[in-house]
Amino acid sequence: MEKFSENPSEPTQKATFIGAAKYRRKMYGSNHPLAIPRVSLTFDLINAYHALSQDEYKIARKAADYELAWFHTADYIDAIKRAEVLGRVKNEYRQIHQLGTLENPYFENFFTIPATATGASVQAAEEVINGRIGFNPAGGMHHSRPDKAQGFCYFNDPVLGITRLRQEGWRVLYIDIDAHHGDGVEEAFINDPEVLTLSLHMDAAYAYPFNGGQLSDYGTPQGEFSTINVPLPRGTHDAEYRSVFDAVWYPVIKKFKPGAIVLQAGTDMLAADPLGKFQISTECFLETVDKIMRSAPQHPDGTPRLLVTGGGGYHPLVLARAWAGLWALLSGRKLPVEIPPQGSELLRAVDWDMDEDEDYFENLFVSRLDHPQLQPVRDEITKLITLFQQHPFFNN
Repeated sequence: MEKFSENPSEPTQKATFIGAAKYRRKMYGSNHPLAIPRVSLTFDLINAYHALSQDEYKIARKAADYELAWFHTADYIDAIKRAEVLGRVKNEYRQIHQLGTLENPYFENFFTIPATATGASVQAAEEVINGRIGFNPAGGMHHSRPDKAQGFCYFNDPVLGITRLRQEGWRVLYIDIDAHHGDGVEEAFINDPEVLTLSLHMDAAYAYPFNGGQLSDYGTPQGEFSTINVPLPRGTHDAEYRSVFDAVWYPVIKKFKPGAIVLQAGTDMLAADPLGKFQISTECFLETVDKIMRSAPQHPDGTPRLLVTGGGGYHPLVLARAWAGLWALLSGRKLPVEIPPQGSELLRAVDWDMDEDEDYFENLFVSRLDHPQLQPVRDEITKLITLFQQHPFFNN
């Protein structure tokens, strides 16, 4: 059972944080980019700010087999279940489903943990249906396919969250700001004109998954525009990201007119992330989330119809700071920029020294924001915006 801070501040917006104490267990082995504290560290930092009440929290549940089967094959679900029972991945499953590899390793609770993170996105969708914002920080596993693991992702929880919203008859706009292309979600809805996937990501010419995600990838052969991709160059910084995002986001939401939005909020877009190649600040990340939230369709009482998942993020200190700020936006709280002493203490207790010699490192324990530098927008970003304005989605 998670422990909550006493006398939490009052929220001004209805939002639900979906978590679980089991996320504190070691996952992905000992030598993997995701073998770091993420959801638990975020939860603890939010509590250090006294910014989460027990009434705003729901315990994540495992996705039922029939829910997993909305997207995944029965053989694949069974393979992951059997691996947990056996305590290892059979070579047959490794070859067919890409389980038990260096990329997608076996770990204790091999089925239970991913199935819980996935069930939480279905719960988050139901929170949205019931009039609240739903936040599942353990979600955002956007690379997995119906019958295989891919890119550290075992079950594709954004697909299931979107599917649950579609069951209500809502058109869904999926916006993915993870540094990596949301390819699994794009592929899942390529033939559904009621779902539009929008992904801003590192160009696959230099970054995982090393194919697809180009501006020229539109959708189905029938001419239905079901996806919009914005591949960004190395070193994209705040001013450039703001320019591209504004040029893309507002026209998309105006034309598509969604009934709900699903946001995959991976933090590997941030400058210090070891697997990202951008120079984007936490301030810009939060500004982007705020723009999305303010643009979302609303329930009659003004609550955004917004489901938010986590995603990539391989620097635990940067991630926890960003997601604490994200939760503050979703719940309508204003957090001090200074990290409280209890929060600073828990961040310093994390076993992390990958960038301890960098000038910014000490600031990670002092402030939840960064010190971004003003930089001019490069010509290649301006050209990308021009190309986007010629996108057939807006000229059809």
